Amino acid sequence: MAVSTSFFSGGKSEPFFLKHCSSSSSSFSYVTTHLSFHGRNKKSLVQSQKGSSSTIRCDASSSVDPLQQLKTSAADRYTKENSSLVVIGLSVHTTPVELREKLAIPEAEWPRAIGELCGLNHIEEAAVLSTCNRMEIYVVALSQHRGIKEVTEWMSNTSGIPASELSQYLFLLYNKDATQHLFEVSAGLDSLVMGEGQILAQVKQVVKAGQGVNGFGRNISGLFKHAITVGKRVRTETNISAGAVSVSSAAVELALMKLPDQASHGNARMLVIGAGKMGKLVIKHLVAKGCKKMVVVNRTEERVSAIRDEINDVEIIYKPLSDMLECVGEADVVFTSTASENPLILKQHVKELPFASEEMGRKRLFVDISVPRNVGSCVDDLESVKVYNVDNLKEVVAANKEERLRKAMEAQVIIGEESGQFEAWRDSLETVPTIKKLRAYAERLRIAEVEKCLGKMSDEDINKKTQKAVDDLGRGIVNKMLHGPMQHLRCDGSDSRTLSETLENMHALNRMFGLETEVSVLEQKIRAKVEQKP
Repeated sequence: MAVSTSFFSGGKSEPFFLKHCSSSSSSFSYVTTHLSFHGRNKKSLVQSQKGSSSTIRCDASSSVDPLQQLKTSAADRYTKENSSLVVIGLSVHTTPVELREKLAIPEAEWPRAIGELCGLNHIEEAAVLSTCNRMEIYVVALSQHRGIKEVTEWMSNTSGIPASELSQYLFLLYNKDATQHLFEVSAGLDSLVMGEGQILAQVKQVVKAGQGVNGFGRNISGLFKHAITVGKRVRTETNISAGAVSVSSAAVELALMKLPDQASHGNARMLVIGAGKMGKLVIKHLVAKGCKKMVVVNRTEERVSAIRDEINDVEIIYKPLSDMLECVGEADVVFTSTASENPLILKQHVKELPFASEEMGRKRLFVDISVPRNVGSCVDDLESVKVYNVDNLKEVVAANKEERLRKAMEAQVIIGEESGQFEAWRDSLETVPTIKKLRAYAERLRIAEVEKCLGKMSDEDINKKTQKAVDDLGRGIVNKMLHGPMQHLRCDGSDSRTLSETLENMHALNRMFGLETEVSVLEQKIRAKVEQKP
């Protein structure tokens, strides 16, 4: 595979864009600005919080007492606010690996993170997408600005990075923009390597990890499941992944680019640390480049044996993790791709090792594609080594950029269609509380009228058969009366006209039957969350 088969977006985002988020960006604007990471507007955390504070006027001409105005404002703070879908995150486009690795959450810890996030007062649902290139938290916030503040503080506490420093790198997207962003991520448009397929597998893993987890609710699970559909459809209909490289293959390309003239894949001694998904891909791409021998260090031999069975005519030597440093000392090029949360290779380890071979100019090459990094940052201070990480993969730039941009524009049309369908489905969920309240209202009336009817009968007239007949009569009348209104409160969300009519019907029924209470559903949820806390 030649270097020209890849396309790197290499984009750079502004931290927390200052304008209000909107979905007005066109597909073309996204594609043409992909190198600057998103055409959509993103919002600054600090400015969004400042701009959200409502100002209460104490106008002398007003007949309302200022104190009463303050009370009304406080009581009304949630009734005027709908729950919001929000994504808060950072990516390879804007954030150095030094920060990303501090925020990285191992896949096994995603359920725990969801539980902690949903334990916050204003967060109802949550999901975590943490990869080597991004760390993104998706939430349904009962109060948009309070929720953002709570999640940012949680990220700061978890990583140990001050919130003021985090805000320089975090991006923030709401509702439709958050939906479109995840769809672009799943389609591979936001990847370091545009069109790569590994991100779709990682989005699938979010759904798998969230199954049965309290807090991975209907909105968030629906969003990620739809994102999987979008990712598959984009790759099928645009062929955007044809010829695309993965992070692993780009790492191999980078290593071969950096070899001295007298060295080659034929004489350089190759070592791969980690035989997981990324490590396996590194091995396969080394073989594709003509490498016939390599050492693989892994915790167990089982995975290495499986890889060896897949690949013929290549000598793959297994070594246990306990022999890692010895293997590093005998290698010229070292690839690392383990899930370790702490560095495996430190400066004091490397400086005591023998130099690399003469063909390498006695300089050892490390290519670390793990996040958190497996190779300590200070290792690069040594003159006898050169260390590259995932951020350095931007050097591998594809020559077929125009073709990828054309495919990205086609993908944006699909993403626009799918975003509209998902938002329509999500809007249709607004009628669920009204359906429940209308049913409860009718049930209260039925019970009251049945009790009134039975109260007028003498004891001789009331037996179990009579009671059941009266009860069934009441239920039958209620069900027949509710059938029409209920039908007009349900829609599949695919027809915007039907959805619009459904929402109009919902508001009309709320007014007619007095279903809108003084305390909003959101405030009830928030109060319940607060009361559950010890």
